[in-house]
Amino acid sequence: MFRRRYRAVKVAAVAAVAAVSLTLAACGGSSDTASGASGASGSAATQEGTLKLWHYESANGAMGIAWDKAIETFKAEHPGVTVDFERKAFEQIQQNAGMILSSDEGPDIMEYNKGNATAGLLASQGLLTDLTEQAQSRGWADKLSPSLQTTARYDEHGVMGSGNWYGVPNYGEYVMVYYNKDAFAANNIAVPTTLPEFTAAMDTFVAAGTTPVCMAGAEYPAGQLWYQLALSQADRSFVDNYQLYKNPVDFQNGPTAKGAEMFNEWVQRGYISGDSASLKAEDMGTAFIGGKCPVMISGSWWFGRLADEIKAFDWGTFLFPGSKLSLGSSGNLWVVPEASKNKELAYDFIDITMRPEIQNLLGNSGGIPVAADPSAITDPKTAELIKNFNTLSANDGLAFYPDWPVPGFYDVLVSGFQSLINQSKSPAEVMDQISGPYTEGVAAVQAG
Repeated sequence: MFRRRYRAVKVAAVAAVAAVSLTLAACGGSSDTASGASGASGSAATQEGTLKLWHYESANGAMGIAWDKAIETFKAEHPGVTVDFERKAFEQIQQNAGMILSSDEGPDIMEYNKGNATAGLLASQGLLTDLTEQAQSRGWADKLSPSLQTTARYDEHGVMGSGNWYGVPNYGEYVMVYYNKDAFAANNIAVPTTLPEFTAAMDTFVAAGTTPVCMAGAEYPAGQLWYQLALSQADRSFVDNYQLYKNPVDFQNGPTAKGAEMFNEWVQRGYISGDSASLKAEDMGTAFIGGKCPVMISGSWWFGRLADEIKAFDWGTFLFPGSKLSLGSSGNLWVVPEASKNKELAYDFIDITMRPEIQNLLGNSGGIPVAADPSAITDPKTAELIKNFNTLSANDGLAFYPDWPVPGFYDVLVSGFQSLINQSKSPAEVMDQISGPYTEGVAAVQAG
């Protein structure tokens, strides 16, 4: 996600528009300008045109279920409007967003990753609509706590936490430990509350011939595990240094280096399979769902799908043992491209996703709503999920994500931790590999 040379990125994006437009034209419908737009969902019945909407949530995941209901509601309230919805792959949007939004073939509204390197980068390039006025007039700002607003607002350099609104989060998320309760019980393993207890549990599985941790080296999970291990050795000052550039980060010492050493130890002790270097997040998830490994360390975005698909065993979640900090933040953002032809319709759709009925559905489907009625959340597993998120949030334990600080860093992390999984590089070599792009990116951000 993280190279920061904005002018160079923007020029490259514009130069590639012609090629991207050919690809996008095959998948996009027409998007006529809405007429009679009033700026309020309740008076939108006379609107006409097309709302072009993209997101990357699975159909049976909590967000996918909620957004499908929101689309249904939008159609009922906007009978003259056609909704042209496309479900995209996360990587597809992640890698091509700049080029897509520089063209006239992009959506009117889309889900996009939050953080300096993603939404912040596009905002600084002028590719996203400033939503500040809408956030105030439509009440979005009133429904989101200051901590959840952090990822919605970006300054002129694209650094999160201040400035104008360029996105609207309507759910929370965090990384936790998913575990196979039946497998733990069969091996007489209690839910660990400390990191030594956790590693002892994994040693028990290894001794029984089971690789305990489902992993994917070809996408985000490996880098997120490294960051979680680093966080287990860190405090809030490390997060401020790493994410907000308060002080330089030494990748050969401190939490970053310790996290890499621990990751390497997990591979060498058999907690992680070397074969997972080439696997993607989907492979990791289906392995856990299929009972092939008893532990998956990943985000709440998996929760609804696991609840829907796991039939053969009982499962649960717990916070990463022995760490006050965890990966997490507000959820991804609804963003409105500056080139959107139907901004008022996009604002109306965001309004609908913030309504209690959609938020309650999100919560009862395994998501973490930001504007739900707590008494309406009926599932015990989901109630625990939300309770743990609230615990992290209340204790200032949300530490964002490892690829956020600078553009292009996502790919750097993937490459680096694939090398640790397949043991082609040492922890120190991997830290060297990722420290250069990080340091250069931070310098570019600070230079403006």
